[in-house]
Amino acid sequence: MSQEFIPAAKPIIGDDERRAVDAVLATGQLAQGTEVALFEQEFSNVLLDGRAAVAVNSGTSGLHLGLLAAGIGPGDEVIVPSFTFAATANSVALTGATPVFADIELEHFTLDPASVESRITDKTAGIMPVHLYGHPFDVHAIGALASKHGIKVFEDAAQAHGAAVNGQRVGTFGDFAMFSLYPTKNMTSGEGGMVSTGLPDVERRLRLLRNQGMERQYENELVGFNARMTNIHAAIGRVQLTKVLDWTRIRQDNAAFLDAHLEDVITPTVAEGCQHVYHQYTIRVSEDRDGFAKALREEYNVGCGVYYPIPNNRLAPFQTNDELPATDEAARTVLSLPVHPSLSQNDLERIVAAVNAVAKAGS
Repeated sequence: MSQEFIPAAKPIIGDDERRAVDAVLATGQLAQGTEVALFEQEFSNVLLDGRAAVAVNSGTSGLHLGLLAAGIGPGDEVIVPSFTFAATANSVALTGATPVFADIELEHFTLDPASVESRITDKTAGIMPVHLYGHPFDVHAIGALASKHGIKVFEDAAQAHGAAVNGQRVGTFGDFAMFSLYPTKNMTSGEGGMVSTGLPDVERRLRLLRNQGMERQYENELVGFNARMTNIHAAIGRVQLTKVLDWTRIRQDNAAFLDAHLEDVITPTVAEGCQHVYHQYTIRVSEDRDGFAKALREEYNVGCGVYYPIPNNRLAPFQTNDELPATDEAARTVLSLPVHPSLSQNDLERIVAAVNAVAKAGS
């Protein structure tokens, strides 16, 4: 009998989340309300060291509204990685600004400060790096560049709930930061996003922009969107927030086991002073990554994922002639293995045995 499939990701939704949703349904107050306000405050307390948090209906909305609230618009350039999900560049383009692609460094898959500096022009208004796979970008080097050139930093923290640098949580370094609450993230609200900021004027504009430009009903102050989170989604998020730090510790323990036992592949490293929260455990394989992934799934029933096989600068909306060698290398070689909190010890041992067997066969 074949062994049960090990999925690459597995959202955890249990009775606590169901009860929380039922409680909201019983009130009849389904749209943005008290649950959303409580979720914002609790998210701030647990993950942001008290920095303001504004809930929205998706991570992409969070990036888009954050950029608008920070004053980004037509004529501006924002430097972003090409090796990330397209929402990063999409959100810049949706403001009317231009995303400018910089290369990454292969050790942690985050923006290379030297590549960033080479792309700064008199039109550069900001840098929006990604804490990719749950590992923080080099906040100090990027922050120093921003200060030197008088530009802003915006954090795409979609995958980095609870990550930190020298004890300081990600989401507290830039003018704003966005956390995704999509089902496969380290915690979820079913769908949604959370935007953090330490700037009162940015926070107020965020709250206006998500609600048709209104703070008080029918007193529209600017052109806005309907990007509100519902009480239903917030109720799920509030429950998940009570569990995410424990889930993170399990992810880190799972990653440590993989680090100690995988062979003949390049395992992820953690920069000094950084806390990696392992949204993904991403290895690199030297030859035939796609064949490697196929063998894991078909021969060993071990799921895996490829994030991201096509760099943003090669996608149809953004095609450029940028030379991004590390980005191209990562897109060709990365493979993400299961690391989620639902893995058993037997699952971890199966993953190790499968990866080592496939790597050995290909060497």
